[in-house]
Amino acid sequence: MRIAIANDHGGVSLKRLVADRLDSLGHQVLNLGTDTPEIVRYPLFAAKAIGLMLDREVDRAILICSTGIGMSIAANKFKGIRAALCTDGYMAKMTRRHNDSNVLCLGGKITGDNLALEICDIWLAEEFEGGRHNISLGIVSDIEGKLLVGGKWEG
Repeated sequence: MRIAIANDHGGVSLKRLVADRLDSLGHQVLNLGTDTPEIVRYPLFAAKAIGLMLDREVDRAILICSTGIGMSIAANKFKGIRAALCTDGYMAKMTRRHNDSNVLCLGGKITGDNLALEICDIWLAEEFEGGRHNISLGIVSDIEGKLLVGGKWEG
């Protein structure tokens, strides 16, 4: 799987750990994040990763900031993106099974290393169940069609 990973200054060390795990599992990882603790703006890094998803250059993305909240807010502004902030394995499992999330958001300063790797492993392994969950995703898509113009932001 082709996975973009992007982070701000709050996610530098966790990004390295997650990228190493993804690489060891045989995924193609594209590092779009910062590698220094100097303050940068998370929406710019989220937009880079989401842009690659919209262009179908990557299959999924993992976004990391201090809490994961900012990245999830920024990513979910884009049409067709279903970004989920996960803080445990159950959330990772259910967001894939029921919400077909295509972006995982993590908190670099709130999620321990082992837990973050567990969340990533589960999120990558789980499949979307479809069925009754397609009804809800269809409603989300209808909302996006009315409220979002779509397209890619060129920041």
